[in-house]
Amino acid sequence: MVTSEYSAHHLQVLEGLEAVRKRPGMYIGSTDSRGVMHCLWEIIDNSVDEALGGHGSRIDVILHRDGSVEVRDRARGIPVDIEPRTGLSGVEVVFTKLHAGGKFGGGSYAASGGLHGVGASVVNALSARLDVEVDRAGKTWAMSFHRGEPGVFAGPAPDSTFTPFEKSSELRLAGRAPKGVTGTRIRYWADPQIFTKDATFHLDELEQRARQTAFLIPGLEIVIRDERTDDPVETSFRYDGGISEYVEYLAPDAAVTDTWRLTGTGSFTETVPVLQASGAMVPTELERECHVDIALRWGTGYDTSMRSYVNIIATPKGGTHQQGFEQGLMKVFRSQVEQNARRLKMGPASNGTQKLEKDDILAGMTLVLTVRVPEPQFEGQTKEILGTPAVRQIVSNVVTREFTAKFTSSKRDDKAQTSLLLDKVVSEMKARISARAHKETQRRKNALESSSLPAKLVDCRSADVAQSELFIVEGNSALGTAKDARNSEYQALLPIRGKILNVQKSSVSDMLSNAECASIIQVIGAGSGRTFDLSQARYGKVIIMSDADVDGAHIRTLLLTLFFRYMRPLIEDGRVFAAVPPLHRVIVMNPGSKPNETIYTYSEQELHTLLAKLTKSGKRWQEPVQRYKGLGEMDADQLAETTMDRSGRILRRVRLEDAESAGKVFELLMGNEVAPRREFIVDSSDRLSREAIDA
Repeated sequence: MVTSEYSAHHLQVLEGLEAVRKRPGMYIGSTDSRGVMHCLWEIIDNSVDEALGGHGSRIDVILHRDGSVEVRDRARGIPVDIEPRTGLSGVEVVFTKLHAGGKFGGGSYAASGGLHGVGASVVNALSARLDVEVDRAGKTWAMSFHRGEPGVFAGPAPDSTFTPFEKSSELRLAGRAPKGVTGTRIRYWADPQIFTKDATFHLDELEQRARQTAFLIPGLEIVIRDERTDDPVETSFRYDGGISEYVEYLAPDAAVTDTWRLTGTGSFTETVPVLQASGAMVPTELERECHVDIALRWGTGYDTSMRSYVNIIATPKGGTHQQGFEQGLMKVFRSQVEQNARRLKMGPASNGTQKLEKDDILAGMTLVLTVRVPEPQFEGQTKEILGTPAVRQIVSNVVTREFTAKFTSSKRDDKAQTSLLLDKVVSEMKARISARAHKETQRRKNALESSSLPAKLVDCRSADVAQSELFIVEGNSALGTAKDARNSEYQALLPIRGKILNVQKSSVSDMLSNAECASIIQVIGAGSGRTFDLSQARYGKVIIMSDADVDGAHIRTLLLTLFFRYMRPLIEDGRVFAAVPPLHRVIVMNPGSKPNETIYTYSEQELHTLLAKLTKSGKRWQEPVQRYKGLGEMDADQLAETTMDRSGRILRRVRLEDAESAGKVFELLMGNEVAPRREFIVDSSDRLSREAIDA
């Protein structure tokens, strides 16, 4: 019979552990088999941290038939002396106090996987029974717990009668330990009140983790013994080659390079609270050292296998160390490809398409990345993502330095392997670009074959999205001229009829039912609003080409309102432009048989300056000076030369520096509230020149 009452003696301790029992998912992720395994990792990792510090070379994990698990090590053993602030033995502090242990402030551990001081106490709180034995100074000490409370069990089973300590706890002397032998043995039974009925220990997962740890700590032997069946199974893991051997084990393909080892260190300072002897936490600036050890190789395949660890704790979701690795890798490889562009037969990179991406470099790579950092910052107790900011730059610097040395090495082997590696990476890049070009061609073909595209669209031939341009032109008269002026290889035309709907004042359904708005959205092909997908856009540039008068400016404003409201990523990516057609055409008459010269100006001020300059030079010009009120007044050659041809045109890129202030301006100028707009017009009227108004 097990009593469920807690004694007043341990009320304070149990208040802390009760939070763990109420919210176990916060500490161990879940209460199924994954949570059971996480508890086991917490206990094993404490022994591994000892081995990482050079204490103990063997860890035994035994899965017993009664559902319990036992972890044994031959390290220093948990301290058994009295901790002065609490008056409890070190064993009881470790197993009953949250955030207690030797891993704060860099005292007992230079680098460890346990950081929060909650591992052992959380496992204790979630166990129906936990027994611990410690060998220290020739003696064996023992203590038992029931759901976190220390006391005495009448028998060996977890449901034996339990008597909690009432006045003071007792770390009992269980026997004598052989001379010079130290270590800890922990056996516990997961609490059925907390965990699901089907929660169990998975041997294959345990062996995988043990193998991984043995690779990460050369010389450490981890023995797994499963006694749950009639025929017990025992497996031992020990690897003296470290992470280089780990990479060879993980690699799925034939090698392109040898297994390379990149090592280095870096230091940084951080301010952390350090526990003082008085019991107060005092912010202290500490000098930290980060050790980086990386093993990697490239193979003939295309799959990437990346494993990253912090103080031998796996970080499957990456973190700052992995970001630093990728940052350094990209920097070195892009530099090397640029330097070897001729040998690698790289085409002109001016259009930005032939640029290495991360996946090109990672293809076929097997990587084991480890860093050792005192008190690293993780995102949550499950420690899946490293958050220490300074590690990123340290890892990046090590990777950059070591890879640069490898690529500039004069050794024959290094030269041959780096040359093969660059060939592989560039080949991967070219394959990606070809696949994307094929996909874009197919996408454009499918889009053009679809009846949803408006018949008035005059499309271009090129399948290269980055090079293609969509001109939105005002009216059919401008469309006729633009058809003859455009380069049909990469310039598409979409005419719109007059002024489109003001979408700032309208509902989404009104916008979508408006023929002109729907045409623009269909032609761009990337959707609208929340579903807008920039990668699906069919054109690299969208250019608004409206007349150089008040109506043209209004149409441009209405179109920009549509883009800002429903296709904002286009503006944010710098892909929306306004064409700048000229306002005037001045024909300067040259004497004799010399042909006349044509000069275009783009503002009244520019025209007056030009005419004054011509007068001063004694040159004459044809009167009257032609003033373009619309694009339809230009012939095709003039429109191409001034507005559409890439070599001579001017484009204004529409930028979005501050989305919030831009939103306020659109609401003010185009929204439903008339009074603020009227005030703005009245207050700003003195800024406008009367000559600028095309009456």
